[in-house]
Amino acid sequence: MPKYCQVTGKGSKSANNVSHANNRTKRTQKPNLQKKRFYLPSEDRWVKLTVSTQGIRTIDKKGIEKVVKEMRQRGEDI
Repeated sequence: MPKYCQVTGKGSKSANNVSHANNRTKRTQKPNLQKKRFYLPSEDRWVKLTVSTQGIRTIDKKGIEKVVKEMRQRGEDI
């Protein structure tokens, strides 16, 4: 499972934990990733993608066919 969204490209970011005494320590902020199956009617098959919740909204808005076409143009393996 990739640690980034296959649709939007979102990945982990680094940030700081800030205590009450204003001490700062490093931490990571991870995206909300979900494994989800989508049906491609043009290829008559299911594809399993690791997508963020924002990626799911993008697929709902544009459609899975257009999103998969854009992913293939970027060189993403599906």
